Amino acid sequence: MKGKVIAVITNVALAVVVVAVSLVGFYSGSTAAVTYDSENLYYGGNGDSDGVGLTFNVYEGTDVVYQILDILDEYKAKATFFIGGSWADDNVDCVREIYSRGHEVGSHGYFHKDHSKLNLDENLEEIAPSVKLLEMISGQKVTLFAPPSGAFSDETLSACEKLGLKVIMWSKDTIDWRDKDVKTLISRATKDLKGGDIILMHPKAHTVKALPEILKYIRDSGLNTVTVSQLIGEK
Repeated sequence: MKGKVIAVITNVALAVVVVAVSLVGFYSGSTAAVTYDSENLYYGGNGDSDGVGLTFNVYEGTDVVYQILDILDEYKAKATFFIGGSWADDNVDCVREIYSRGHEVGSHGYFHKDHSKLNLDENLEEIAPSVKLLEMISGQKVTLFAPPSGAFSDETLSACEKLGLKVIMWSKDTIDWRDKDVKTLISRATKDLKGGDIILMHPKAHTVKALPEILKYIRDSGLNTVTVSQLIGEK
């Protein structure tokens, strides 16, 4: 019952945020792109470090997310979860559990749109409510954004600069949203793995099966799992 009450309160608060976005354009007085710093975009971290960033893009798979959290706990590993607002709105308790176990949360937009096709205002209207929602749920500031499908444009980068967000991509893609072969996923995550790499995954049943072997490889290679913010030197 407590979780349902929290969800209702969150929904009401989100509705206020969305209305505010539509009325004031959320920070944007123009659709013209602003000049952005190329350092706003990251495909990895410091190659001289021993840190590796595990990332999970989440719009589904609540039960699988909990399984992933348990495996990460078992290996004392940390990860960054990029969460869609529409999923977070229905899974408040799970988002809080991610935070409570010491992991990082970033925005994955609200409705999984193709950000490369959105203008500046549309990017702001898609990203900003997701950030506000995650911050309301966690009480923590959100500083990272991962564009769905890796699709972005100059306007996306400009919107993120306005919102104080770093744009995060990846250097190792397991493509687990498409392919289910566990050995293939492990190979994609670990082949030529080095410090500074960002590994992209999703909450899939076959990813859960591959994750222990990926974590063992990282450990046995003398590398450590860290949050993306730690990897890129934000914290």
